[in-house]
Amino acid sequence: MQLFLNATSPYARVVRVAAEELGMMQQIELCWTDPWSDPQALLHINPAARIPALLLEDGRSISESLLIACYLNSLDPGSRLLPAAQLVDCLHLAGLGQGLMDASFATVIARKHHGGESDQTLLGSRRLRAIERLLKQLQTDWLPSGSTPHLGDLVIAVALDYLAFRMPECNWQQRYPSLASRHALLAQRNSFSGSAFV
Repeated sequence: MQLFLNATSPYARVVRVAAEELGMMQQIELCWTDPWSDPQALLHINPAARIPALLLEDGRSISESLLIACYLNSLDPGSRLLPAAQLVDCLHLAGLGQGLMDASFATVIARKHHGGESDQTLLGSRRLRAIERLLKQLQTDWLPSGSTPHLGDLVIAVALDYLAFRMPECNWQQRYPSLASRHALLAQRNSFSGSAFV
């Protein structure tokens, strides 16, 4: 399998972390890509020019991080990322983490192309309010799921890392200490230390 990705995409990192947690990294070739340059190899498997995109051995492809993670989980006999006994909680938390990731990523891209004034627009201010609401909700809803993290845990931890990496002014670690302590437990895992944003 080939995974098209770059080093600063939180979506691609979700897949890398999931693959590492499932012990599948040796089965995946990492294809480092700049999606903004519309490379033909990426367009061939994902016309949206979005990463991550996973090219399977039979030539079919899967795009979008959560869908790729679900596919990889389907190859794991234990279905570790989507445990049946915790499925609703797992999906609920994955949705919150994805929402945080989306709002943060869109804010970063808007600032890159339109400057800081993009935060003052209707969409920009809506994204910033969403980030604050999601952090507060995660402070309440995100509880440790045990020694084996599920997909919701992974998505949230990556989203929080991305927020610290690209929007440090949010200062979520100091403002939400219990959230930071939960995040710190996952940050120590090899899947996170080996895929840190650079």
